[in-house]
Amino acid sequence: MVYVFVVLEIGTRRIVHWNVTEHPTADWTIQQFRTVITPETSHRFVLHDRDGIYAAGVDLAIASMGCRVLTTPVRAPQANAFCERLIGTMRRECLDWLIPLNERHLRLVLREWVAHYNPGRPHASLGSGIPDPSPEWIRPVPVGHHLPERCRVVGTPILGGLHHEYQLEVESR
Repeated sequence: MVYVFVVLEIGTRRIVHWNVTEHPTADWTIQQFRTVITPETSHRFVLHDRDGIYAAGVDLAIASMGCRVLTTPVRAPQANAFCERLIGTMRRECLDWLIPLNERHLRLVLREWVAHYNPGRPHASLGSGIPDPSPEWIRPVPVGHHLPERCRVVGTPILGGLHHEYQLEVESR
């Protein structure tokens, strides 16, 4: 069994950090939070469920990093709905279609999927916005069902064609 650790920024629905391991420990979990919670970040809260990996030492370490720890109520998955939704999306869009062979393979698959999720996948909860919009994307002005002049639609396959990202590209002449 391989475990996936995910840190989600709720306001933007952006995956801030993720990692996988076959043997999660409290020390490993603390190191994951050290990667995310730095003096340059403005995180005030860390919300986590009641999984046994979040030992008292993990909560103390998070508190020492300047964040308040919020724990979900017992048997209340709705209390962490954003992360539950992310996990469901990760399963439906990625892991239900692929069979990770080992930790390394899962890491490669998730690296590509997260790279698609943050800058390329629209989110209805953000008004069809994207967590990390790319500044170089061409923002077309609506002209009915016609493409802007000198532009074409370019599709990029993700995960071997399981998903595609589409964007406009200026045709070179």
